[in-house]
Amino acid sequence: MRFFLDTAVLAEIEEAAAWGLLDGVTTNPSLMAKAGVRDFDAHYRAIASITPGPVSAEVLSTTYEGMLAEARHLYSLAENIVVKIPFIPAGVQAIRTLHAEGIPTNCTLIFSPLQALIAAKAGATYVSPFLGRLDDIGHEGMELVRQIRQIFDNYGFETKILAASLRHPQHVLQCALEGADVATMPFAVMKQLFQHPLTDKGLAQFLADYQKLHAGA
Repeated sequence: MRFFLDTAVLAEIEEAAAWGLLDGVTTNPSLMAKAGVRDFDAHYRAIASITPGPVSAEVLSTTYEGMLAEARHLYSLAENIVVKIPFIPAGVQAIRTLHAEGIPTNCTLIFSPLQALIAAKAGATYVSPFLGRLDDIGHEGMELVRQIRQIFDNYGFETKILAASLRHPQHVLQCALEGADVATMPFAVMKQLFQHPLTDKGLAQFLADYQKLHAGA
């Protein structure tokens, strides 16, 4: 499984890259605004320079022609840009055209297995099921990953499952068990992947024993 960071904060991306965990980055207009980004193009270039992995950059238009124009522009910014396209009819149409042009896409806002199937048929490089948002309304988000995995395996789709809207490490673990290809997560969740109380306790004990040994020397 590949780990993507869901952020627009360069410091977070740099730190995750330094850990050796960063396989790619996903962003969206909300994350850009939260990070105070004004020049989106320059920021996408900066992110793409930190990681050689895929960098998802989202279109703002909701029309076929508008999405195509934005997608071509975004893809011109860096060779590792993947264009995020919303799952709407015009978006599916744009995905098919972009696939024919060799431009990779990430179909976002996937909430049902049939939506994922349609996006895969159109040639999406990734589909992004939003698991946490389904959990928020009382549905089991992980069931969506299981169903998409079965459909893709049934028909040999090369489209990758990019699990999104992950809220905690258990989401990441479940995605790995269910066969998601990628988990994209906030920086806080990625940091939590390192943590376990027994690890902290064990390390503290090792250091305390070392100090005792040398204190008596």
